[in-house]
Amino acid sequence: MSMWKRTDDPNSPASYQPEPEPAAAAPRRNNPSSGAPGAGGRAVIGPSIRINGDLSGEEDLVIEGRVEGKVDLKQQSVTVGPSGRVKADIFGRTITVEGEVRGNLVADEQITVRRTGQVQGNLTAPRVSLEDGAKFKGSIDMEPKGESRPASPVRVAESKGAHGGKPAGEPEKAVAEGAG
Repeated sequence: MSMWKRTDDPNSPASYQPEPEPAAAAPRRNNPSSGAPGAGGRAVIGPSIRINGDLSGEEDLVIEGRVEGKVDLKQQSVTVGPSGRVKADIFGRTITVEGEVRGNLVADEQITVRRTGQVQGNLTAPRVSLEDGAKFKGSIDMEPKGESRPASPVRVAESKGAHGGKPAGEPEKAVAEGAG
């Protein structure tokens, strides 16, 4: 009679070896082919997920579900996928819209609205691309980062004839003085 258990028994605890995790479960970090620069990988909000509130983080984000609030990922890439529906202002390094967004988009590098994308809001980025077929209602500001507008706008005022003997109706140019 043997005092030792057989180790070839599949139900024996001694023969248990955990199965390795699939490679897809591991987060992608700093993989150039993943398009995920920075400290984190890429997070996905799936089509059945609804979020009401503000989002922030340190990884790229793909939105396939519904988000209402504010998306603040200034150093990351944000993609609103084809099934994504967003009612929020979005701040990111790059922003790509393939679904629907109602809110302002502000990117440090680039905003792209794909042909399937719909945006109702203002776009602010040094580079903005609207593909043929994209739906857009709002304004676009492509002022390069670091370039500032003049602090003192020039305005034209109508004179009533009381200033310097000029006839009424003749425009008088006035420059607003800045505080700097």
